[in-house]
Amino acid sequence: MKVCLLGHYPPHIGGVSSHTYLLSQELVKRGDEVIVLTYPHPDIHDYDGVHVETAPTINIKGLRGFFFFISATLKLISITRKYDVDLIHAHYLLPPGLIAVLANIFTRRKTAVTVHGSDINILASNPFLRILIIYVLKNADYIAVVNDAIKEKIYELNITGLKDKIMVTPNAVDVEKYKPDNETTFIQDMRLNRDKPLILFVGNLVTQKGLKYLLEAKKYLKTDAQLIIVGDGPLMTNLREMVLKEDIKDVYFTGARRDVNKIMPATDVFVLPSISEGFPITLLEAFATGLPVVATNVGGIPGLVTSDVGLLVEPRDSKALAEALDKILCDNELSQKMGNAAHSKAHEYSNLKIPY
Repeated sequence: MKVCLLGHYPPHIGGVSSHTYLLSQELVKRGDEVIVLTYPHPDIHDYDGVHVETAPTINIKGLRGFFFFISATLKLISITRKYDVDLIHAHYLLPPGLIAVLANIFTRRKTAVTVHGSDINILASNPFLRILIIYVLKNADYIAVVNDAIKEKIYELNITGLKDKIMVTPNAVDVEKYKPDNETTFIQDMRLNRDKPLILFVGNLVTQKGLKYLLEAKKYLKTDAQLIIVGDGPLMTNLREMVLKEDIKDVYFTGARRDVNKIMPATDVFVLPSISEGFPITLLEAFATGLPVVATNVGGIPGLVTSDVGLLVEPRDSKALAEALDKILCDNELSQKMGNAAHSKAHEYSNLKIPY
């Protein structure tokens, strides 16, 4: 079968990119031919037997998304015809899912869409986007969701005929890439204090990640720890200003990094203070690295962070977040026990289920 994957893909970083890469490799191992259509990036190239193309846009805020929507729809039609694609698989409801079902009007090929979490949890709250999301879900031939909570959220839209085409396909992690014994020079490179434990966050710097509450928690910490924030996004400036204005010590922003697998082994605990989540791949990556975890009780997180691998707190509760981090950082035996259990648990998610 010839499959075209549409959405974020390496060298783009993030959970969706990791997911589509692992899916592409599973498809290649199955014997399928895989073509990817992704967003513009200066370092785009073919990956491990997968042909990668991009759709152009213009770098003008407010117009980038619209021009990508138009160019990607036209490019997808062209790719589908050129490679005689059998199935188009979009990742994220908008715009990739909408692009896929619109292109299908002209190509008449099977379409699949994977719902990753924030696309249904956040975008569907907008009345106009909700109409588009319903259109995509109605017209896709296959719908994959990364956990049961998202499936139930979709059912709330009251779309007829979904039960016959929706399935849960949990995210997966590359356990060969994310390992506790990966060599790391992160502490030296960042000139960090070797005598202070390291708390790690990895993700987009956006409101739903709850970073404001993490910075507040840093002030409540009793442990003299360092906080590493890996990622980029629209809140970068505000978060840096908060650190300076409130004089929050030992907080380091690295920006977006492609070597997270070599950063995690240098740290002591992974934290995810989200106020909204789907099925975060960063948790699986932390598990595979053997890190204990502190995360919030939202979305698909409770299904991953059980008491043997980490601690759950309620979202927006900075004091509880600090207490949970202190509990792990102050108890080496607990930390080691959780880290070992997390490493074992990661192997339960080492294979990605193909939804077709």
